[in-house]
Amino acid sequence: MANTDVETLNSFLRGEISAVETYRQAIGHVSDEKIRSQLEDCLHDHEHRVDTLRDRIEKLGGKPAGGSGIWGTFSKLIQAGADVLGEKAAIQALEEGEDHGLADYQRDMDKTHGEARRLVRMELLPAQKRTHERMSRLKKTIH
Repeated sequence: MANTDVETLNSFLRGEISAVETYRQAIGHVSDEKIRSQLEDCLHDHEHRVDTLRDRIEKLGGKPAGGSGIWGTFSKLIQAGADVLGEKAAIQALEEGEDHGLADYQRDMDKTHGEARRLVRMELLPAQKRTHERMSRLKKTIH
């Protein structure tokens, strides 16, 4: 079970690292201070999840993923296109990333066991739902 938990948590970790990379890139292209502040809040939430996942993986005796893997490459491509098209497209790309992250947690949560499942169900998934909702609201306010 520990191996399955480590694999699943590492999958979540790669997604969170990808989110951190994408938010950092987007923040660099946003001029509106209110929007930037909201993006920074989401960035910090994802950074916290990265730290939480790394800690849990290490406690399970696993080695945390060092990067975002294929999702990071995909996110960078989407965000690069959004950067060219402006803030609204960047926010839409971030919201789509939040959609993907939420779907990952919901789909794979039950692959975890015991304390790892509690962590996902009680901390990570609710936090993902909050950043997803924040991005959805922000997307609706941008014209």
